[in-house]
Amino acid sequence: MDTILTVNGGSSSLKCGLYTLKADGLHCLYHLKAGNLQGDPVRFDILDEEDKLLDHEELHWNHIDFEQRHQAALEHILDWLKEHLSDVKLIATGHRIVHGGDKFSHPIQVGDAELDQLRRYIPLAPLHQPYNLRLLEACGTLAADIPRIGCFDTMFHSQQPQLEKIYAIPRELTDSGVHKYGFHGLSYDYIQHQLEALGCGDMKTVVCHLGAGASMCAIRDGHSIASSMGFTAVDGLPMGSRCGNIDPGVILYLMHEKQMDVDAIEAMIYKQSGWLGVSGISSDMITLHRANDPAAELAIDLFAYRIALELGRLTAALEGLDQLVFTGGVGENDADLRARVAARCGWLGVSIDEGPNRENARRIDSVSSKVQVRVIPTNEEAMIAQRVAELLQLI
Repeated sequence: MDTILTVNGGSSSLKCGLYTLKADGLHCLYHLKAGNLQGDPVRFDILDEEDKLLDHEELHWNHIDFEQRHQAALEHILDWLKEHLSDVKLIATGHRIVHGGDKFSHPIQVGDAELDQLRRYIPLAPLHQPYNLRLLEACGTLAADIPRIGCFDTMFHSQQPQLEKIYAIPRELTDSGVHKYGFHGLSYDYIQHQLEALGCGDMKTVVCHLGAGASMCAIRDGHSIASSMGFTAVDGLPMGSRCGNIDPGVILYLMHEKQMDVDAIEAMIYKQSGWLGVSGISSDMITLHRANDPAAELAIDLFAYRIALELGRLTAALEGLDQLVFTGGVGENDADLRARVAARCGWLGVSIDEGPNRENARRIDSVSSKVQVRVIPTNEEAMIAQRVAELLQLI
């Protein structure tokens, strides 16, 4: 059986999906996940296509350096496949890569030259790009005879209008690549496909991809026309530990008056801010809801407030709003947050039904709402597999 393995690596996790092509399209056979790669024990979960747990392991990897754990996790997953699926033939790996810069706006087969170019984008996505590339390199070592296909979070946004993409900075800097790129593109691409299947893919839509990494995207006629993230994935909404929008003057102040160097500022805006920074408690939304603490409440309310503000901006870019979609771990499961956002957006015609919202139903707008409000689970791995199959002309 010919299969495609999707590889989606984060700073402390690895999510893989095994897909095969059948007569009616791509089908997921297994989800394979490694968690807590920077801690102990490292957790492995194998789930079937319906997310039923088939196998669970906890391994103590104190003897493996943190920098080598992503490769070790991938090797462990490949060994599991060989042991349990003797009839499986791996024909390609598909990789989520956060930043493709200006050079890569479509899926590509990655070789040494492409890897060298992608390493140049590490400063633009320091939380994700190093791990994405480390896994690409690992596949080149562990499965050297099969193509590695890179799929970029930036590619869905590559055709945004110039007015959305540029900053008001000297033109030579813009021409050198200092402009907005947008991220979470694989998720938005997947959601757009789901909307098209529902017959509402041509509506003026804002999608909220909400999780520890969070962003929003305005989509018109199936294309991204504006998004909340910018030159890097630290821009836009306040996130688990990322600050989101911040006055550039704050950075200058911290350098001049607090004597913070570049490394200290990078650590602050990426790892010490957002929900964690405001609450002083956690970068996890469930933990904040359970904290029963005013600082946690402030962090949650700030998140909802900033989502509502960004929805106003993106609606202006669309010149109207027909449809609002929530996705991502928080967007799909946090009824309280969705209700807070909707309460601030009544002026846009957004109104949700408390019952369906509480149940995380797929359609949660009230009968009086002028805007359709949906909850759609995202699936970046499925989108990667789709793009790999298209590039290799399998479908």
